[in-house]
Amino acid sequence: MARGQHEGRRVLVTAGAAGIGKAAAEVFLREGARVHICDIDQAALNAFEGGTRLSKSLLDVTDEAAVSALFEKEIAELGGLDVLVNNAGIAGPAGALETLDYREWQRCVSVNIDSQFLFSRAAIPLMKQQESGAIINLSSTAGLFGFPMRSPYAAAKWAVIGLTKTMAMELGPFGIRVNAIAPGSVAGPRMDRVIDATAKAQGVLPEEVRRNFESQVSLRTFVTASDIANMISFACSEAGARISGQVLAVDGHTENLSS
Repeated sequence: MARGQHEGRRVLVTAGAAGIGKAAAEVFLREGARVHICDIDQAALNAFEGGTRLSKSLLDVTDEAAVSALFEKEIAELGGLDVLVNNAGIAGPAGALETLDYREWQRCVSVNIDSQFLFSRAAIPLMKQQESGAIINLSSTAGLFGFPMRSPYAAAKWAVIGLTKTMAMELGPFGIRVNAIAPGSVAGPRMDRVIDATAKAQGVLPEEVRRNFESQVSLRTFVTASDIANMISFACSEAGARISGQVLAVDGHTENLSS
């Protein structure tokens, strides 16, 4: 049997029980990796059956002590870490900036960027010791162009790009590659919720918001979680061994930013 391109690699995916995270975990599992996923949704964790090479834990990615404990136990049991996928994120509140609640702003920023700091800080010493590794940080096209009525999300996703480029500079000498993935509108329940919230904030029908999102890209369609997972896998593979410090957009080509 042919070896998978990630055979024997040790992979951690945050928010890995659903959506992009689950799709990424499934790709790594198919390609022979041992994968640990963490998620805040126990039901989703229970439903993900990945075989003996998958391990799982319930975790709030903004809980510093819990992240440390995860690395001290579950990641220690893997014997190291070859790939970290900082996938956890939330949509945050929708509305004009002056209408937003500060606590909701803070929660959105914390999940989307603080979690990447916490997991990367814990993973980097392991990868430095190995003198190898790949880190993927999930950004968004909102981190490239902005996103009306979604300022905390856009701000956090811009921050992901700055963090990614800085990490790539710091870690390149140790053989560690760091890239950001910038998905466009990803089909699925989370995007449905974003559309509903945006429609409510703008006072229009959800169908109008959906048509507007689709019209913003050349391919006139949403991307899928599998599209994003495939790019994550490629960027972490030997085929992507000289790719670092990049923002890899998987969005159908954003061309029109009318709101």
